[in-house]
Amino acid sequence: MPSSTLTLLAGLAGAATVAAHGHVTNIVINGDSYSGFLPNIFPYQANPPIVAGWTAANTDNGFVGPESFASADIICHKSATNAEGHAVVAAGDSIFVQWDTWPESHKGPVIDYLANCGAAGCESVDKAALEFFKIDEAGLIDGSQAPGKWASDQLIANNNSWMVKIPANIAPGFYVLRHEIIALHSAGQQNGAQNYPQCFNLQVTGGGSATPAGVKGTALYTPNDAGILFNIYTQLASYPIPGPALIAGASAVAQGSSSIKASATAITGSAVATAAPAPATTTAAAPTTLATTTSAAAAPTTAAAAPTTTSSAAAVLPTTTSAAAVQPTVAVPDCAGTVTVTITEGPSGPTTRARGARTLAS
Repeated sequence: MPSSTLTLLAGLAGAATVAAHGHVTNIVINGDSYSGFLPNIFPYQANPPIVAGWTAANTDNGFVGPESFASADIICHKSATNAEGHAVVAAGDSIFVQWDTWPESHKGPVIDYLANCGAAGCESVDKAALEFFKIDEAGLIDGSQAPGKWASDQLIANNNSWMVKIPANIAPGFYVLRHEIIALHSAGQQNGAQNYPQCFNLQVTGGGSATPAGVKGTALYTPNDAGILFNIYTQLASYPIPGPALIAGASAVAQGSSSIKASATAITGSAVATAAPAPATTTAAAPTTLATTTSAAAAPTTAAAAPTTTSSAAAVLPTTTSAAAVQPTVAVPDCAGTVTVTITEGPSGPTTRARGARTLAS
């Protein structure tokens, strides 16, 4: 076979591997969809839109490994910078977090944290100063047959999406939501776990008063934590979810879908909203019992509270437009070569064309 053909096939294989991972495209709050940072589009636009999702250098849909747990990359992904806007949610409401895709082989827990940004808001907060407290966690669902059924499988079954409830007792203010999947398919070896943190800026409204203590992002995990260095290819009775304990008042929510009624624009500035969004009607799927999952550091909390209701069997991704009409061809360096990417803006949104070869590890 000619070497040029082999190079092309290697490049296509690498591209397929990259696409197999994922990122959060949008979050839905009471029918309003807020765009996240889109690493496959925004880095190649001259004027990307202001969104509630943090910017990160994960254009390969890659991960943060345990060897980087002490670095700032674990906080909100690689070289992450503050989102320039935020979304508004009432304490007690749920947020529907939608991924573009997630591979079935990348099994592991889904974990959610909040960190208070202070009165100035999250658009300018120092990420290294953020202290995260855990509001949601789900891990092993059924370990009777290796590699088991996990929260990540439940996310896939739920249209590659996850519903997380903001505890009703949380004090009003500005918070970073840190949503994360930890893939354990290679976690049986040192530095084999793969963390995929995704961050969004929120303004939480309501009458709560709780201000839980948190942990800095660089102290959430260590490479040798029981739930990080972990072999999933055996029969399992339980799984120790890594990270701090769930806070008091945190509760699971039945996984369901949230219909999108409008595409919302992220709010900028630190002005406090005068009212929370009106609640939407929703339909949630029956909750899954997570009896085989235990937290690594905490006493158990209430397993489930009344879920925020949602409607529609599937969520719709938001349409994102950019101020730039046409972007030139961009050479994007990769870990094994260079990919040439052309972004063209049209009435139906950006079109991405790529050429070149690259090979990436899964």
